[in-house]
Amino acid sequence: MNIQLNGQPRDIPSGATVTQLIDLLGYTGKRIAVERNGEIVPKSQHEITSLNQDDKLEIVVAVGGG
Repeated sequence: MNIQLNGQPRDIPSGATVTQLIDLLGYTGKRIAVERNGEIVPKSQHEITSLNQDDKLEIVVAVGGG
């Protein structure tokens, strides 16, 4: 299944959830924000939010610093 991830086409397994995408990208345990089709997906909803063909996702990873 094809989605847009941070403006780039990406093929992911059909029926994948936000949590599975995060795992696939290696972001597990990192502080991230996920937006799907213009709406923020709360962390509490990652596991139950299924992704669909042509969804547009933006994932931002928080970077610490001083």
